[in-house]
Amino acid sequence: MATEIKVPTLGESVTSATVARWLKRAGEAIAADEPLVELETDKVTVEVNAPSAGTLSEITADEGAEVAVGAVLGVMVDGVAVLTPARPMSPKPVEVARPSANPSAGINPPPSPTGPVARPAMPPAERPAQPGSSHLPLPAAARLMAESGVAPTQLGEGTGKDGRITKGDVLAFLSRPAAPPPAAPAPHAPRPATEGEERVKMTRLRRTIAARLKEAQNNAAMLTTFNEVDMSAVLALRAEYKDAFEKKHAGVRLGFMSFFVRACVVALTEFPAVNAEIDGDEIVYKHFVHMGIAVGGASGLVVPVIRNVDRMSFAQVEKSISDFGRRARDGQLKLEELSGGTFSITNGGVYGSLMSTPILNPPQSGILGMHKIQERPIAVGGKVEIRPMMYLALSYDHRIVDGKEAVSFLVRVKEGVEDPRRLLLDL
Repeated sequence: MATEIKVPTLGESVTSATVARWLKRAGEAIAADEPLVELETDKVTVEVNAPSAGTLSEITADEGAEVAVGAVLGVMVDGVAVLTPARPMSPKPVEVARPSANPSAGINPPPSPTGPVARPAMPPAERPAQPGSSHLPLPAAARLMAESGVAPTQLGEGTGKDGRITKGDVLAFLSRPAAPPPAAPAPHAPRPATEGEERVKMTRLRRTIAARLKEAQNNAAMLTTFNEVDMSAVLALRAEYKDAFEKKHAGVRLGFMSFFVRACVVALTEFPAVNAEIDGDEIVYKHFVHMGIAVGGASGLVVPVIRNVDRMSFAQVEKSISDFGRRARDGQLKLEELSGGTFSITNGGVYGSLMSTPILNPPQSGILGMHKIQERPIAVGGKVEIRPMMYLALSYDHRIVDGKEAVSFLVRVKEGVEDPRRLLLDL
C-alpha cells in the first residue's frame, strides 16, 4: 500500500517551507518514525518522520523546493518498492497573453515574432463607453474593434458624423506601429564571482532574520540608552552558593542570566510600557512577562521564549535557558517556542562583545543587551578600585517608551544586579 508523505502543520502563521535535505534516497528501506527529510521554515528546521516501516519509492519535492503545508513530499510503500523509470519532463507550455482588464491602457501588445501585431479580442459587452461622450462606433467599426480588441478610448473622437468612430478610423489605428511596452525595472544581477570568492544562497532562516531586523529599523522609532553595572555582588554570591545550588537543583548551574531576567521582571512591573506593544492606534499592555532569550543555533540566532517567567524561580529560569541553548544547537526547538515574547534579552558578552546596540524583536518595544564582564578602574567612595564591570544597552521603541522611562528602567535593572538582595525581597 502506498502512503503519501506530506508537509505537516508548521505552526501559527507558517504556511510554507523549503526542502532543506533528504535523509533517505528513493529505494531505501525505512523504519517507522525514522527521519526522512528536513524542512526549513522561517524559524526552525523541522524533520518529517516516516509514518510506518517500508520503502521510499518516490521523491516528488527536490531539495531547495518551496512547499506548502499539506503538499506531497514523496511516496513510500510497504515492503520493498519496485521503482518505476523516471518520467521525462514535459516541455513547459507557452503562456498565451490574455487581454488586459483595463481597456484604457493605451498600449498595444508587442508584435508577434512570427506574424503581424496580435491584439486580444474583447467581447462587445465588455467595451467601455468613451469617457465624457455618448458617441458610439458605427456597426462596421464596432465589429472590427471587437475582432481586434480595440477600445473606443484608444481611438478618441472619430471622423464620422457627430464624432462617431468609423471603420476607417479603426483601420488607421491598426496600421500604426505597435508601441513598445514600458521597460520593466531590471532585476538585480549579481556581479560575477571573482577569484577566491564563493557564493552560497541564503538560508530561509537567514533571509527571515534579515527581513525582521530591517522591519524593526523601518517601523519603529528605535533608540538605545546605555549604563554600566558592577558585577561584584553577583560574582561573590554565585561563587558562594553555586555548588549548593547545583546540588539542590539536580545539576542546574547558577549563571548570570537568571539575575538579569529577574531584574528585568521587577523593572517591567514598574515600567509596563517597555513590556507593551503597539497595535494600530492602540497600546497593548501585558500583565505577564514572556521573556525571549537570544541563543545561537545551528543556522543562526534564534529567540526562544520563556513563558510567564515572572512566576519562575532562579532555578527554573536557569533550567529553561540551558534547555533552550542545548536544543537550539541541535536544531530541536519547536515553532511555538519562538513566538509570543513581550521582552527580550541578548548576551553578546559570551562572544566577547564589550558594547553593542541590540535591535528590537517586533512587535516588542524593548530589548536588553548584556556584554562582556571586564575589570576596569572605578571610583568608589573617593578611591579608585578595580571592579568587574559590564556595559548594558536598552534598545526601545520611542513611539511608546519615553526616554525617561527607558533610562529609569535601565537604572532599576542596574540596582537589582548590583544588590541581588533587592531581587530576593522584590524591592
